[in-house]
Amino acid sequence: MGMKSQEVPSEFYDRSDAIIELANAQLNDESRGKVSASTLYAAARFNAFTSAANYSSGEEMTKDLAEIVDYFVEQYRKMLKENLEDYAEKFSEYVR
Repeated sequence: MGMKSQEVPSEFYDRSDAIIELANAQLNDESRGKVSASTLYAAARFNAFTSAANYSSGEEMTKDLAEIVDYFVEQYRKMLKENLEDYAEKFSEYVR
């Protein structure tokens, strides 16, 4: 499931599961689409925050915007593809 488990510490998945648990709880009051949009926005906002922490000015950061975006888009693409493949493979187990 997602990223090669042998290469990733279990804490990585624990943090991911905590966020997914929060998103699942929000499904009690909102649609899947709205919760999905909010979690995607939260990831983008948090990644902008963590990226900005690597720079001493907005001007300096602006020079690397395309590279930063490319990095996060590529990471998301890989993780999404892995998870979609996992869901397709275990569809009857995951989707009830």
